[in-house]
Amino acid sequence: MWGIIPAAGAGSRIQPLAFSKELLPVGSRVEDGVERPRAVSEYLVERMIEAGATKICFVISPGKSDIMEYYGGSIGGVHLSYVVQPRPAGLCDSIFRALPLIPPDEFALAGLPDTVWFPRQGFSLLGDDRLSFLLFPVERPERFDAVSLDASGAVLRVEVKAERPSTNWVWGAFKLKGETLSSLHALWTERGMIDEYLGTLVNEYIKRGGSATGVRKGESYVDVGTLNGYREAVRLLETGTG
Repeated sequence: MWGIIPAAGAGSRIQPLAFSKELLPVGSRVEDGVERPRAVSEYLVERMIEAGATKICFVISPGKSDIMEYYGGSIGGVHLSYVVQPRPAGLCDSIFRALPLIPPDEFALAGLPDTVWFPRQGFSLLGDDRLSFLLFPVERPERFDAVSLDASGAVLRVEVKAERPSTNWVWGAFKLKGETLSSLHALWTERGMIDEYLGTLVNEYIKRGGSATGVRKGESYVDVGTLNGYREAVRLLETGTG
C-alpha cells in the first residue's frame, strides 16, 4: 500500500521560515535514548506506516530539496519516493503527480503533512471502499472542507470552505484505490483541470455516479499551517496523546 504526501505548498501562512513548513519542529521523539525535535510531517508518515503503507511518495516543489535531505530514501524500512510539482497548482494537481506510481489494484493513503491528528490508527479505521474519508469534528469547520453524509455514511457533498457549513465534521485524511485515483484524474482532466480543491472534484465525481464514504472516527485535528495552529498542536501533544 502506498502513502501520498502532498508537500509542494509554499506555507505562506506561517512564513518566514528557513526551511520547508513540513519540517517545522512540533513535539519531539526519542532516538537512541536522546530526545530530538520532531518534524510535523513525521506524524503523518508514522500514521501511514502504522496502517500498513510500505511505500510513500512525497510530492514536492523544485525548491524543497530539504525534505529529501531530511528523510532520505527510506524510513523504518519503508521506501520513499519523490515526485516534483513544477509550480503551485492546488491539491488535486499535487495528488495526481503520484498517479504513475500507484497500480490500479493497490490502495493509497493520503493526508496533509502540516497537520496533527488523532487517533494514531485513524487510517486503519477506513475500509476498502473505492474512496473513503476520515472525518474529524472541529470548532471552525468553515476553515476546512466539511463533509455531509447520509444515514448510511455515504458522502452527499463536500462543502469546500463554506461560510456556513451544515456539519462540523471535516475530512483530514483519505484512502482510495489506484483505479479510483485514475478515474478522478480523468474527470479532472476532462473538466479542464479547474479543480484546485479535492472537494469540488469529489462533488462532481459523486454527481456522475461515483461514490465515497465518510468515517466519523477522528478525535482531534489541528492544522499547523498557522501560528495559532502551531500553538494548538503543541498543546495537543503536551496532553500526552502523542
